[in-house]
Amino acid sequence: MTWRCTGIRWNDGRPAIGWSAEGRGERSSPLAYGQRLAFAAHGERHCLGVRRAGKRTACPTAATVPDRAGNAQCPECARLDRSFSVAADTNAADPRTYRVYLAWFGPGLVKVGITAEERGPARLLEQGAVTWTWLGRGPLMATRRTEELLRAALGVPDRIAYARKRAVRGTLPAAADRAREVAELHARAAALPGWPESLERLPCETVDHSGPFGLDGLPAPARVLTGMVPGGAVVGRLVGAAGPDLHLADGLVVDTRLLAGWELVAPAEGAATAAPVAELAPPATPGEQDGLF
Repeated sequence: MTWRCTGIRWNDGRPAIGWSAEGRGERSSPLAYGQRLAFAAHGERHCLGVRRAGKRTACPTAATVPDRAGNAQCPECARLDRSFSVAADTNAADPRTYRVYLAWFGPGLVKVGITAEERGPARLLEQGAVTWTWLGRGPLMATRRTEELLRAALGVPDRIAYARKRAVRGTLPAAADRAREVAELHARAAALPGWPESLERLPCETVDHSGPFGLDGLPAPARVLTGMVPGGAVVGRLVGAAGPDLHLADGLVVDTRLLAGWELVAPAEGAATAAPVAELAPPATPGEQDGLF
């Protein structure tokens, strides 16, 4: 029986590493800032199948996945996943209540998005939103129309590349300044005409994730993991986490999406980080994407 990593999971506002084993379900290992992390990739990276309604269906062919792919799914499982995806507009009949949010990731890095109300703030933690607020709630299509209205009127996107998010985490302005920027955008959004009548507007109540992410004293991101290889190891002290990223004390950022699909084992005694990494580039220009959203 092989337990494979499924990446980071945010449980009750706390980061954990998820695991899946065919026939055994899923489990998670809570993470604590200050703890030492040490793991190495073993064997081959395999497709994690499809996860829906909290349950995972194994890949029928146990396909392998490229080491540097941002998604630990084979093309067939990825297509099946997207066939039930709200984000891909393939599940417009979803009867659940949705919420529209405004999320701030750094100076000038603000986006608007939607999430199922039953998920609470989980989507904001998964995306690495530093400060955010709700804008409204209602049926799926009403929230989708509101999202499009705000994107066009406020000039904010619905996607921001992770490379841009992580590059600014070590030099963020004070919490009061970022909350003020979010509140100002909320006020501009609330003043716009054309909101769907079926959408309930929500007041501005900014939430800051500096605590859950461990942002205070976070070292400036210097290097980023670009993939794992068999035998590749990561060793270091965990000081923070945001979205899918683990931040180590030496400035290395580990994108846990690149760990998903691997069996992770203890490295050899005395091992140091020996996995493909790249120097962290300056933030990308507005509108540029890095392909790993």
